[in-house]
Amino acid sequence: MTAPVTTAAQPPSATGVTTGVATGVSTEEAALRIRRGIVDMAAGKQGAHLGGSLSCADVMAVLHFGVLDPSRDSFILSKGHAAPALYAALAARGLLDEAELEGYASPGSRLFGHPSRGLPGVEFSTGSLGHGLALGCGLALAGQLRGDTSERVFVLMGDGELQEGSVWESLMFAGHRKLSHLTAIVDRNGLQQSASTEDSLTLEPLGDRLRSFGWEVRETDGHDHGSLRTALAAPSASGRPVAVVARTVKGRGVPFLERRVASHYATLNPALRRRALAALRAAGQVAR
Repeated sequence: MTAPVTTAAQPPSATGVTTGVATGVSTEEAALRIRRGIVDMAAGKQGAHLGGSLSCADVMAVLHFGVLDPSRDSFILSKGHAAPALYAALAARGLLDEAELEGYASPGSRLFGHPSRGLPGVEFSTGSLGHGLALGCGLALAGQLRGDTSERVFVLMGDGELQEGSVWESLMFAGHRKLSHLTAIVDRNGLQQSASTEDSLTLEPLGDRLRSFGWEVRETDGHDHGSLRTALAAPSASGRPVAVVARTVKGRGVPFLERRVASHYATLNPALRRRALAALRAAGQVAR
């Protein structure tokens, strides 16, 4: 299986930032590019799932520029509505032309609102929530049956997605089969389409619930690259699948969008785009 938007894992630098092998791009620099691309796509006519794409930008950067091995590992974006984060990562990786991002979700573009198989770095079409982890289980089981202990499978899910029953079926299956080379990452930003996750359907204590299904749980700051790399760097030594609960902020990097339900899907007019990019620039979140 391949996950083209990847580089082999490297030791962290003195600053705790991982640098990708093929590109020489640090995970911090990658996150800057990803956020800028997300904002630009949300400024298009179709708008974009903005808040949840920004919240997972650091996870995407650390995964694709610091952890995954492109010749071996697989990545599934189960929260397919965060496609802008994936497309921006593909562009930062050089597998998409940045100019192609301008046509995001437009008629004739291959960059749909949810990722479709056929793009580099996309093994499965996703977007119907609750299915990505099951696909990951299938890949991990295939590796287990082949006796392949090197291939890793990563699945990025939204926290609202955990309200789908199929997710818990997959969690139970992975725990039962001890799919130790499967890593599920939960983008735990606490908000979904119209409310907080806890007001919609209580998830906490999430870590304890995941452990009860036979998973090794690693809870981390989803915006701290050093902590993320530590959480993602290796499979479980105990023979269990790994669940990384990444505590994030919806709309991260753009203060007027942070922690707001309204950021779930938004279209940024020219003034708001300038304001968002200025906010990112002021916080050191835009590379150029």
